Amino acid sequence: MNNFFRILYESFRQATQQLFANRLRSLLSILGITIGIFCIVAVQSAVNSLQTDIKGTFSAMGSNVLYVDIFPWDGSVNEDNFRKYLKRPEPDFIDLQAIKSKAPSADKASLAFFTGGKTIKYRSEYVQGSFIMGVTQDYPDIVNLRLQEGRFFSAKEWSSGDDKVILGHQVAEALFKQIEPIGKYVKFLGRKYQVVGVLQKEGKSLFSMIPYDEAVIISTENMQKSYVLNQKTRMGRLFNVLPHEGVDLDQLKEEVTGVLRSTRRLKPAQDNNFALNEQSMINDAIDGLFATIRLGGFFIALFALLVGMFGVANIMFVSVNERTKIIGIKKAIGAKPSVILTEFLLEAMLLSIFGGLIGILFTVGVMSAINAFDAIPFKFFVSPMMALLGVLIAAIVGLLAGMIPAWIASRKDPVVAIRK
Repeated sequence: MNNFFRILYESFRQATQQLFANRLRSLLSILGITIGIFCIVAVQSAVNSLQTDIKGTFSAMGSNVLYVDIFPWDGSVNEDNFRKYLKRPEPDFIDLQAIKSKAPSADKASLAFFTGGKTIKYRSEYVQGSFIMGVTQDYPDIVNLRLQEGRFFSAKEWSSGDDKVILGHQVAEALFKQIEPIGKYVKFLGRKYQVVGVLQKEGKSLFSMIPYDEAVIISTENMQKSYVLNQKTRMGRLFNVLPHEGVDLDQLKEEVTGVLRSTRRLKPAQDNNFALNEQSMINDAIDGLFATIRLGGFFIALFALLVGMFGVANIMFVSVNERTKIIGIKKAIGAKPSVILTEFLLEAMLLSIFGGLIGILFTVGVMSAINAFDAIPFKFFVSPMMALLGVLIAAIVGLLAGMIPAWIASRKDPVVAIRK
């Protein structure tokens, strides 16, 4: 065993000497490996970063919440069944009250309506394209809305639909600048509303299901003063059901299904005219989508690695040819073919690993620069596992590239090699 490690160490030392003795040649030969590893690590890291950002957005909605919708979130919606789902009745207040009163596993249930494109004003300041939300009383607790300052609506304000409003951080900042917003009056939907709260800053995200930074939240009772909120209302809506602690979603699904079928008077032979969704369905769909993107990115980078592998192999053939006499001398004084084979394989692997490390460092540098300039609404990162994978791929490429040159070197006849 000690002899094996000694041979390995000597092979590693000689391989390193050869690499640094021919710096320019070594650097040019690893350029393809560098580009290939950069492509793999950059693409995979970018996909991981995007996937983490999107899944983080959905996880903020709550992993133990049930969502009632007309569309299923399992990716089964297509051109053939889209119209069928679109004809389903939208969740409404009748459904909400039925679940609250007849589903014992449900702790809280809420219904939210939202519409965009509205202008909100404070004195001479205004914000266009505001995101107006009308929500029921349980909504803040279910989605875990957090206030930066102020308060939520009181029970009386919820039930009577008082002209009170909670502003998203971005809206409040644009309207009031350095002025304290709590207690001030803003105007939208043709009426004046008193600001009672401001939401915590949500921050940038490439995808946000509900952009709370741009939201203007009122109660559904108040929203009904401006809109008719029923099944026929063509407005975005979100129906959430939160189970009691210790109750799993499967049990809640069974109860909600029974309540909605009874409320909507569906016959036993009829299919459900609603869909019950959960966050895990979105995560599964996202994972499937990004797995396909990763696979495509890997095959694109594979071509760059193939070019790099041929470059390393070509350099190794040159190296074997240059050191033919040295190989013959080593074999003449007792070096086994396995020692010569190991030396050249290590040299090829070191060459590729060095190129891979440069590619990884270049990826980290590019992503750090993008993050520093805040050019995109989410942060790139290179995970240690992805960096390790890049080094491993580079080592494998080097091993494959050096296999034939190393085998040729190990099979040389010492007498013939010394004469050359």
